[in-house]
Amino acid sequence: MKKQVIVEGKTKAVEYTSTIVSKDLPVFYNPAMKLNRDISVLLLSALGLKKIRVADIMAGSGVRSIRFALEVRKGAIGSVHINDGSKEAIALIKKNITLNKINIKKRKIHVTQKDANIFLLESEGFEYIDIDPFGSPVPFLDAACRRLSRGGILAVTATDTAPLCGTYPKTCVRRYWSTPRKCGMMHELGLRILARRVQLIGAQYDKALVPVFSMSTEHYFRIFFANEKGKHAVDVVMKQHGVLNGAGPLWLGPLWDGKLTKAMRKLTGKSNYEDAAKLLGTVEQEVAIPAAGFYDIHELCGKMKLGIPKRDALIVAIKKAGYPASQTHFKGEGIRSTISEEKLVKIIKKLN
Repeated sequence: MKKQVIVEGKTKAVEYTSTIVSKDLPVFYNPAMKLNRDISVLLLSALGLKKIRVADIMAGSGVRSIRFALEVRKGAIGSVHINDGSKEAIALIKKNITLNKINIKKRKIHVTQKDANIFLLESEGFEYIDIDPFGSPVPFLDAACRRLSRGGILAVTATDTAPLCGTYPKTCVRRYWSTPRKCGMMHELGLRILARRVQLIGAQYDKALVPVFSMSTEHYFRIFFANEKGKHAVDVVMKQHGVLNGAGPLWLGPLWDGKLTKAMRKLTGKSNYEDAAKLLGTVEQEVAIPAAGFYDIHELCGKMKLGIPKRDALIVAIKKAGYPASQTHFKGEGIRSTISEEKLVKIIKKLN
């Protein structure tokens, strides 16, 4: 374990680094979360909001918040509130702010050392709240939903994908109040289970939390929710809970806002966002298909004892049959389409 200066986006930061990334680091920093932070910067820039109050409630070394201050579109952020419960983290956050030559008064940056929930509950509220814990976000959802402003954005990360994807189903039932399923579609199912859990907490406070951007990688889920206040809006959200492929209850509604996704992708051409551009390009195809879930072609062909066609050729064949189709960022072998399984099998047989 050692300290070193890393560069991420336009930010320089002193970080504790180790061959194995774990919560045992004095101040937690995960380089694999760069894409998560890239997407956050792009989303805040693309939203078109003005002078919003931003809260990073478990900031670690502060790299996310500093990137917000340096990279998000000018005028979008009014103040940045950087919080962490660790004394070592606060010292590192202050060092990194100085390293990037940021004027905290001019930028209205506030650094506090408090328990995340106490920090939120003692605040007046925020238009953007970021929950990015090591593990489950569940312990922080209630306070975050209480302090999320009307029209605000709640960003939630979950790294406990094993329960959500069905490896530990009893844990998922206890923690997320839903039954998962381990299958080819498990990552989307798990993300949708997470979405419903967050929505149920918001519903208690008449806050309708609708996903505007969602993503899944190998080790975490990330969902950005837009908050609409009102009982009717909450009722609309709750009606979109149900079961999919044997898992649930979960969120069956859209996972992305098409216009926002397009705006985010356009911004990737202005800086070093190669991985984000690739992800957004795939998601932009998915957005156009009004289907919850996708087909795992390897799983389907194994079940039906069929040869596995090339994905791109199969997508072309599905479109020729009159159905929308695209790849999915959830899985390389996946295809999102509104076509029925019966008709899809017939097309695969023709391609064999």
